Amino acid sequence: MFGNVLGVGCSNTQDYLRSGCEFLREFPDWTSPAVLRRIGGCNDFAMLTHDARGEVANSAPRREVLASAAFGPVPGLHPLPAAHGPEQHWLRAVALGGQGRYAAARAELAHLRKPGGPHLWASLGASTEASFLRQLGGHRAAAILDGRALSASVRGEPASEPSVQAWCDAVTGLAADALGRGRLGVCGALLDRCASVLDATESEAGGQSFLRQRIRIAWVGAESALAAGDFARARPRADRAVELSREFGSVRHSVKSDLVRAASLTGQPDRGPATALAADVLARAGEYGLIPLQWAAAMLLDGLDPGRGADVRDLCETSIVHRGGRFAETSPR
Repeated sequence: MFGNVLGVGCSNTQDYLRSGCEFLREFPDWTSPAVLRRIGGCNDFAMLTHDARGEVANSAPRREVLASAAFGPVPGLHPLPAAHGPEQHWLRAVALGGQGRYAAARAELAHLRKPGGPHLWASLGASTEASFLRQLGGHRAAAILDGRALSASVRGEPASEPSVQAWCDAVTGLAADALGRGRLGVCGALLDRCASVLDATESEAGGQSFLRQRIRIAWVGAESALAAGDFARARPRADRAVELSREFGSVRHSVKSDLVRAASLTGQPDRGPATALAADVLARAGEYGLIPLQWAAAMLLDGLDPGRGADVRDLCETSIVHRGGRFAETSPR
């Protein structure tokens, strides 16, 4: 939905956005009008102005930058432009969370909890904050927020695509929460329900509209199979996530999908492919500034090749705590 948004209508974008790191190296002052015209390659960017603080004053390019960081080719982009409106607060929170800047991300999500605000954004905000807790082992606390997200999603416009997306995010989150607490049957039932709703909605619409939701279902499905020790089921689900992520165009989703795939390969007698892919994910997560994924990849690599990822794991943990992450202290069960 939001993948590769900076490429829309801009002929030269791919030359400049081959990777997030190339972008950051080439455009350290990305808020200047000249840079935005260059990466855009289209006339709309020529009309950008800056206020006294140097912030982008045009909301359309601002949204595109935030979306490109949240769901596109530059997930490590920082600093990010200030958000205007609920969608931009959500996009900014997603991007910040992917970088492990949890305190800043939660501050953005607080804007979506205001009384009387749109139910859609309240739902997406709650499920996003739940994902931050779940990433650090807080499945029980995450389930409370996912429940709130589900409740808010059904109070929105039921027939709209955004409402279905929010509902699916909440249900997939609840499935992941159940998985983290060892409730594999509940997890599977929720994923099946979510997939069936997406199937019906896409059938009515006559096309595929929920790539991000499909990727998340594949992630949790693969992780559930791994928890059951069923590597034969885990691998095709992980491969599906990799395939969908490539189509979606989000670097962060691609890195996460390869991490899940690396885990699915650990059931093979030869640990070489899993180790090589885990090392690749570790390097890419570090390259793009995706600290939570770097931490997870370091733990996987350390398990496959003891000592190899331990130093990076410890550094990531320190960085996550420094940026406001809250590791769960006890088992979520």
